[in-house]
Amino acid sequence: MENSSWIGELLANPFLRGLCIGLLIALILWVRGWLKARELNANMKKLREHLHTKLEIDSADNERRKGELDRLKQERDNLRNMVQVLNQKPGRQELRQVQIYQKAIEIMFEKSPGFAPAWQITVKEAEEEIKRAERGIIPFFKRMTTSNPGTEKSSKKPLELSQSTGN
Repeated sequence: MENSSWIGELLANPFLRGLCIGLLIALILWVRGWLKARELNANMKKLREHLHTKLEIDSADNERRKGELDRLKQERDNLRNMVQVLNQKPGRQELRQVQIYQKAIEIMFEKSPGFAPAWQITVKEAEEEIKRAERGIIPFFKRMTTSNPGTEKSSKKPLELSQSTGN
């Protein structure tokens, strides 16, 4: 009975009773803290997985955008080169020059009142000369000889005459 009285005396001691109650409360709090830490670690792991997935998606989207940007830059450069090539094709420069001449003629019609009648008469004469040259072989030879540099009428440029008839 001595053992039971000794345990009884220990349990009857208020200090030991408080110590046992404090240890029991500490054990309960420690278990709750451990469970909460486990839950927080699981949440953190899940959030890391979500973040990793989001970063992978963003990375793939950024790569796609980068590829599209590179493709668009290449397409822009190709189009720029194509425009330069088209502007250098035969006939394009002449068409551009004709447009410039046409705009200059329109401006001259507006600015100089005496220019319009003189210009129209000159254009009609040039058209008639070209029509006569296209009718037969003799006018053709005449046209060929007038375009030679050694003749008097070499100051006229055949290219300008043919362009003015196209207007």
